Amino acid sequence: MKKLLYLFLGIIIGSIVTYYFCPKDATSKMPPIKKMAAKPPKDTISIAEATKYSQNWGIYNPKEIDSTFEVEGPRKQTLSVWWSIEDINEYLAYAEYGADSLGYTFTGLRVYFANYGNDTGRPTKRHRNTLFIAPTGQENKAMASSFNISLPPTDDNIPLPPLNNGGNGTGEYP
Repeated sequence: MKKLLYLFLGIIIGSIVTYYFCPKDATSKMPPIKKMAAKPPKDTISIAEATKYSQNWGIYNPKEIDSTFEVEGPRKQTLSVWWSIEDINEYLAYAEYGADSLGYTFTGLRVYFANYGNDTGRPTKRHRNTLFIAPTGQENKAMASSFNISLPPTDDNIPLPPLNNGGNGTGEYP
């Protein structure tokens, strides 16, 4: 009888120790991102446009490009791009929802340098440099293994429209 009592006492103490010392899921402490409809924010661009602008960056990238091409009078060189907190939060919620619905785990954002090039359809943006933000993550797939080896994850672009059309900044930092 005494041995049975020690067995139950050991199970109870082991359960308590396990509860307090095992790592807990860190995401449970993070504030939830509000879920929204799968409607992209107003300043997203298509994946095809983003690809074209990114390729244009390599073609039209000389330093002088922003100061030598003039449309509607002289322009200052673009030194930064600005998005409001509301736009960023709206895009983060959209990316989280879109990644989940496409079977991805949303892990971050990637910022791309780009150039509008010649045929943008917006004369004020012709040959202007820009930035766009694309969501990154990992595709959710079962990974079975007989060895407990963890390789560093690779974050790929999630096939969602990137965020563009931030405001131009012409002042120097800071």
